[in-house]
Amino acid sequence: MTAKEIRKAYLEFFESKQHQIVNSAPIVVKNDPTLMFTNAGMNQFKDIFLGEAPARYPRVTDTQRCLRVSGKHNDLEEVGIDTYHHTMFEMLGNWSFGDYFKKEAIAWSWELLTKVYGIPEDQLYVSIFEGDEKEGLPRDEEAYEIWKQFVPEDRIILGNKKDNFWEMGDTGPCGPCSEIHVDCRPELERKELSGKELVNADHPQVIEIWNNVFMQFNRLKDGSLQPLPAKHVDTGMGFERLVRVLQKKASNYDTDVFQPLIQFISAKCGITYGAAEKTDIAMRVMADHVRAISFVIADGQLPANNKAGYVIRRILRRAVRYAYTFLDLKDPFLNELVPVLAEQFKGVFDELYLQKEFVQKVVLEEEISFLRTLATGIHRFDNYTKKQGDFLMSENAIDLEKSFEDNWVYSILKDQMVISGAFAFELQDTYGFPIDLTELMAREKRWTVDMEEYQRALQEQKSRSRAATAIDTGDWITINEDPETEFVGYDLLEIETRILKYRQVTAKGKEQYQIVLKKTPFYGEGGGQVGDTGRLEDHSRMFSVDITDTKKENGVIVHYTDTLPEDLEGQFWAVVDEDKRQQTNNNHSATHLLHAALKQVLGDHVNQKGSLVNPDYLRFDFSHFARVTDQELAKIEHIVNKKVRENIPLQEQRMVAYDTAVNMGVTALFGEKYGDFVRVITFDDHYSKELCGGTHVQATGEIGYFKIMSESAVAAGVRRIEAITANKAEAFIIAQDQEISELKSLLKGNKDLPAAVTALIEENSKLKKDAEKVLIERAGNLKHELVHHMKTINGVNLIAVQVDLPHADAVKNLAYSLKEMVDNLLLVLTTVIDDKPGITVMVSENLVAEKGLNASAIVRELAKEIQGGGGGQPFYATAGGKNLAGLPAVIEKAAKLLI
Repeated sequence: MTAKEIRKAYLEFFESKQHQIVNSAPIVVKNDPTLMFTNAGMNQFKDIFLGEAPARYPRVTDTQRCLRVSGKHNDLEEVGIDTYHHTMFEMLGNWSFGDYFKKEAIAWSWELLTKVYGIPEDQLYVSIFEGDEKEGLPRDEEAYEIWKQFVPEDRIILGNKKDNFWEMGDTGPCGPCSEIHVDCRPELERKELSGKELVNADHPQVIEIWNNVFMQFNRLKDGSLQPLPAKHVDTGMGFERLVRVLQKKASNYDTDVFQPLIQFISAKCGITYGAAEKTDIAMRVMADHVRAISFVIADGQLPANNKAGYVIRRILRRAVRYAYTFLDLKDPFLNELVPVLAEQFKGVFDELYLQKEFVQKVVLEEEISFLRTLATGIHRFDNYTKKQGDFLMSENAIDLEKSFEDNWVYSILKDQMVISGAFAFELQDTYGFPIDLTELMAREKRWTVDMEEYQRALQEQKSRSRAATAIDTGDWITINEDPETEFVGYDLLEIETRILKYRQVTAKGKEQYQIVLKKTPFYGEGGGQVGDTGRLEDHSRMFSVDITDTKKENGVIVHYTDTLPEDLEGQFWAVVDEDKRQQTNNNHSATHLLHAALKQVLGDHVNQKGSLVNPDYLRFDFSHFARVTDQELAKIEHIVNKKVRENIPLQEQRMVAYDTAVNMGVTALFGEKYGDFVRVITFDDHYSKELCGGTHVQATGEIGYFKIMSESAVAAGVRRIEAITANKAEAFIIAQDQEISELKSLLKGNKDLPAAVTALIEENSKLKKDAEKVLIERAGNLKHELVHHMKTINGVNLIAVQVDLPHADAVKNLAYSLKEMVDNLLLVLTTVIDDKPGITVMVSENLVAEKGLNASAIVRELAKEIQGGGGGQPFYATAGGKNLAGLPAVIEKAAKLLI
């Protein structure tokens, strides 16, 4: 079976068991502060497991794009080295939300593996949770009894908490699990040693293939386990491993999931895959990493220097480093794999195929940048090791060698030079040069890196970072039992409500509270729109607490406050700040009009890549490969303002079936997770129609006026427009009008401002030229005067005086003129330009050669008198400082230098 056939068979099998096939969630997580990336198939269903959202279907199945490169589930360093770990991988899953449990989950997993896929039963082993006394958890007898119906008892393994109790993090949904392992060793090896002894022993051919997680608990902050409102099944099976088993390959990388990429790499570098371990690892790393990079970028996360952007940049650089070091690919190449990958996933994850040109462009720009970084790092590394080697061969080191009775001791020291861990950390932290490449280059020189010192520096940085971003989140405290919440903010800005639960959060030493309300008009941050602010008033309206921010967490709207109401159980009025909401609405609706205008002016390739909508301004990022010209910006601005003046009424459609919306021609954004039912926002059926959960104006006329403030580059193939609307745009125009009025006043009422300003510029240029002529004449006269100040000291003609010239260029011209007039000259001129002291030193070339005089060294010494510094060439140098009173001392010191 091909990989596509294997995936199709899985989904169709569970569809036959009444499971709804659902789409993969984006790989980049947006509404869960505990995660950057989707690292397990259950992530998109987390709110259902916690009882914070209803399940649309009691049973679902999917294939989920996952990424494991940070946090608890971090496989990055194993990727490429072994045969089965990956950064981005597909997790095939089937789920039950309070419907079936262990009996069906176990039976169906066995049926699919043995009957549909035909894996021999005698190659399979299963494990169950053995229990944990400290947690008060008994052995999973229910799973044990069910498995006895399918496998002999000697193939049922008792697993500890590490292997058979699944947790997605320090807190959150968890429960015992039952794994299925497959022994892929040759028959002879299986007869000599039972696979049971190799389960969970990191044997490359005895691997976990399926995990049935029985979600029963929620792990609280204090470590205790709280039963979930309902029992769920969370099943996961690594797609890449499954394909390997069914295609009877020794490695995941030998399957048709990876081989198209690997063979493409092999052809490019001219090295056969399988020829050598190091080059094989490099090809595997590249084939794996380009998958993670491409899908994360396609889901909207660009490489950056922090958070999720840094993670993807790190993965990309790791791939480039392997290609550079082991495959001798010194030019950008990783980007060429993107179209190959996109073709593989066409019809499965079309997000990548539809954006392949954009993704390839981003990867290319990142490669170009990092290859420069590599060159810089290698240069610094070589300089460092050369200096260390020079010291080793210095007189002190040679004396040290002679002091040894046995020369072999010295030879060992020479061959085991140690690179400072602090230097290695600086290379990585400041220059982006990977520590593993520093280690590799050190080994090639038979040197080592002081990794203990490196780790100390790394931990110190992490500690600083953790201290700056540490958040201590308490458990939820329930006030009113109610599993469902309701957002009413599309229609109302205040409503009577009650508090369902709250928790305390401490960040950067500041205590805050998070509150969940039964009904709320507050919009939670999402889709680029900031969260609402406002207040929570008690029922009497006599007491209130400020709502400082509103966010979404796993689908629940969370309100941030600095204090809590005294009576948490009473009725409250939730009141949104109407002015801020209106200004935010103006900017949000303007982004929709802008998006449509960009497509109209620049082309249909334009797609939104990010946005920020707040009360003050809007920021809109979009895919485009060139600077937007001033003429194009003017046209875009005109189109948007025309739509504003048309006062187009908002058409809002809620609970539209997703497929229906797509058929309506709506613009859906890549990287967003849409449910089965969506909200459609339309401003003119033939102009702007988008899927959007944000708040908007009732008609475009409310926007008032739209003004673009800037256009710039964000990343490769991504541009950014910042703009203002309504009262902010009005204030800007008023300020501009005032400036123009002031200019007219200064220009004595001249109505033709461009002509008047041009005349001023021309007049100023003429005056500058006239002033330069005067200065040249003055300097010409001055050089003859200065010759009379010349003194001859030890064969050197010294001129050391203060001159009154207002420009540095005039001083420089004077110095060169004197050099032409006077032989054997040491010239020291002191100046005051813009109230700052300066020194100019000129030395005749023959004095540089014959007497060793050096203008740069002299000016640095003289600059001490004015508390400054400088430098230059051996025959000409300058310095500046801050102590005007020291200038006379400079003149005196100049003469002493020749005595």
